[in-house]
Amino acid sequence: MLDFTALMATAQKQGWALVALDCAVDTTTPAGEAMANVLATFAQFERRLIGQRTKDALAVKRAQGVRLGRPPALPVSVRDRIRSERATTGASYAAIAARLNDERSRRLMEARSGGPPRFERWSAPPRSQARRQAPAGGMER
Repeated sequence: MLDFTALMATAQKQGWALVALDCAVDTTTPAGEAMANVLATFAQFERRLIGQRTKDALAVKRAQGVRLGRPPALPVSVRDRIRSERATTGASYAAIAARLNDERSRRLMEARSGGPPRFERWSAPPRSQARRQAPAGGMER
């Protein structure tokens, strides 16, 4: 409602007409201005009612013990492990997540290779000594 009333005030101050074609409201007439104000007031009233009904319905669901929000992404076993590590070691969530991710990576590597990971020394291939020079004109054709 504030946006619409601000728009109506701007239109009146600057001297231009505000005509809403979908609800046949012309703010250049007293009746049209009154109708626009009534429509804006009831639109605001409706938004407030919807918000109140939503809040009341969520309160009822909470009272019934319904878990609201999206479903948990982690399995129960992982959530239980995180809770127990927090309680016993006092580790941060970041440290626990890093341990879990390291273990997961190791298991994935073992599954792909058929055994424990084998770390080999890797070095980049030697750079080619003969680099192609760009033509003097700029772009290649």
